[in-house]
Amino acid sequence: MQFVSVEQLALFIGRCFIAAEVPEDDAKIVAELMSEADVNGSDGHGVFRLPQYIERIKNKGINLQPNINIAEDKGAMAVVDGDNALGHLVMHYATELAINRASEHGISWVGVRHSNHAGPAALYAKMPLKKDMIGIYVAVGSANHLPPWGGTEMLLSTNPIAVAIPAQEESPIVLDMATTVAAYGKVKTAMQRGESIPEGWMIDKLGNPLTDPSKANEGFLLPIGGPKGYGLALVFGLLAGTLNGAAFGKNVIDFNADSKSFTNTGQFIVALSIECFGDVSLFKKNVDEVIRSMRASSKLPGFDEIRVPGERSLNTRRQREQSGIPIPDALCENLNRLSISLNTEPLRLLE
Repeated sequence: MQFVSVEQLALFIGRCFIAAEVPEDDAKIVAELMSEADVNGSDGHGVFRLPQYIERIKNKGINLQPNINIAEDKGAMAVVDGDNALGHLVMHYATELAINRASEHGISWVGVRHSNHAGPAALYAKMPLKKDMIGIYVAVGSANHLPPWGGTEMLLSTNPIAVAIPAQEESPIVLDMATTVAAYGKVKTAMQRGESIPEGWMIDKLGNPLTDPSKANEGFLLPIGGPKGYGLALVFGLLAGTLNGAAFGKNVIDFNADSKSFTNTGQFIVALSIECFGDVSLFKKNVDEVIRSMRASSKLPGFDEIRVPGERSLNTRRQREQSGIPIPDALCENLNRLSISLNTEPLRLLE
């Protein structure tokens, strides 16, 4: 395991994108969002994805000169057409739009079509926090790994949701979860590290547990809560995909296997202004009290603490800002090969 600072990771990602002919301003935005994913512990959605993004760029699967625009517009509601840009750029644009509209209307729902994989959901749900707003983000996953409950045909993806709620003195509550027991990115990172995956993440098409991530194509992910998770994945896909004119179901392109086709990924972001419901400080103080009551509640045997959503990510962030972001050896080799192929400076690791 190697380690890299947040700053050097962002610089490396930016250099690679610029070498791949991404405009400098766009490269900086995407690099900052990707390194933010890594520092928060979303290892399957940060620099791990960089070679895959570069491969799509090389194969003309990404538009490097996009016209990201508002395709449908009615006050608090809008649909953004990403013009097949890098997904981080599309969602950065859409989220800023949602925040601005919510400042005017109290709430804004911005749907997205013709986007791409944009990293972890929490990146965008947390952005409205800076304006004392609640953020809600949902996406259609970029590959199908889940069948409808009782079936074997993979027609659904992990379709994640993230919700960020601000607090006063405590850190915000940030829920970031897939509708499957585990996100597929965790399966991919386990495969790269040569690790097995726990029983309960995947099964094969005969219903047997699948723990070898290298055989992931022989099975599928399991939904959270059985048919309830299937229902959530279905509804989220309709809201983030079908409602926006984006791909869903059998029309989803597997961006892990296809680096050329346009994915037409769908997402949506909701920004909700707290002041429309009352005093912001009082609300945030009440959230503090809820958080503290959760932590102080009675524990089951074997549990040392009770946490709230977002706490583990925050602890990871504090540790990584101090000691660096861990980069597994296999990933480090991939990134070195990538920098050579792009004729750019390699990743500067911590001593």
